[in-house]
Amino acid sequence: MLVSKRVKRLLQLVPGKRRFGVYRFLPFFFLLGGAMEWVMINVRLGPETFYDVYRRKRSERLYEARMEKGE
Repeated sequence: MLVSKRVKRLLQLVPGKRRFGVYRFLPFFFLLGGAMEWVMINVRLGPETFYDVYRRKRSERLYEARMEKGE
């Protein structure tokens, strides 16, 4: 219960409750999404980023589809 009270208290500190209601938290989610996107583009885990893997897998699928269509 102690954590729940702390969370409620922290959420009450965010301004705009009367005017925006629950939508006052949207800027935080936009910032979180932007930060995640930046991490996926720029942070390397091992030799590759997330988008390197995504592009490679997409090109492999296209190649396999062309080979099946050509056969």
